[in-house]
Amino acid sequence: MTPPLGDIAHIGHAQLFTPDLDASVAFFTDYLGLTVNGSQGDSVHLRTYDDYEHHSLVLTARAEPGLGRLALRTSSEEALQRRVAALEEAGRAGRWVEDEPGIGKLYVTTDPDGHEHALYWESEHYRAPDELRPALKNQPQAKPNRGVGVRRLDHVNFLAADVLANAEFQEHLLGARPTEQIRLDSGRIAARWLTFTDKSYDVVYTEDWTGSSGRLHHIAFAADTREDILRAADLAIDTGVFIETGPHKHAIQQTFFLYVYEPGGNRIELCNPLTRLVLAPDWPLITWTEAERAKGQAWGLRTIESFHTHGTPPVA
Repeated sequence: MTPPLGDIAHIGHAQLFTPDLDASVAFFTDYLGLTVNGSQGDSVHLRTYDDYEHHSLVLTARAEPGLGRLALRTSSEEALQRRVAALEEAGRAGRWVEDEPGIGKLYVTTDPDGHEHALYWESEHYRAPDELRPALKNQPQAKPNRGVGVRRLDHVNFLAADVLANAEFQEHLLGARPTEQIRLDSGRIAARWLTFTDKSYDVVYTEDWTGSSGRLHHIAFAADTREDILRAADLAIDTGVFIETGPHKHAIQQTFFLYVYEPGGNRIELCNPLTRLVLAPDWPLITWTEAERAKGQAWGLRTIESFHTHGTPPVA
């Protein structure tokens, strides 16, 4: 049975592995405008200016790039315990850890593909030092005067060997709502977008054409406007940041986007999804066909991966 909506309040933060920690930190601070908020061992904690918590991103030194932990904050201690009980009953028992600054106990488990998820409730609200104090008291931190100045971590797109199994993990055990999907002519679900909130999506699963498990497609940060995305593209070419595709508009979810790569090898999306909300409690799951996805993005841009080449539809 699908749990009640609202047990997961929002995405808290993501962890990325990088083989070049210093260069990755420089990318996220100088280009994206995040602020370093401490370090611990081989990890550096960074935050977007409008995040109320200690950190939005953890960069950890590893030999290969990829996604570490996706942390989800629950709406209460009771909600956390409900999700833990549901996970354990479903055979996805995890472990309790307390290893991140500004956050209490985390319950760490995995989805069917092996991506690590951490659920938590206890969290300290960020208090900006004098040099970062905002003029407006309803903003946690002053807007940065460098780089793109992204507002928050927006979503994570996982690659998965079995999209449906992983999407149903999010739906049945964590309480996400599916909003859009791609169904191939064979009937196989090749991608699904899900939300925990009124945003149109928080997590995505896209079929990994290599058949691998546990890989990342991208993490995304939200900017205020489309103009910010265009400015991000200009900043990228001026500073040597590699642009993979965009700026453009996705057909699915209608997100205005830019894909770049950070020096450690992780794909990063800059997006402007702020005008699209799912307010209908009975929102219908929108299904895109193989032929519709073959048309490309909203204005005809070819997508990154072609299902004619790799046996899976392009990422939206």
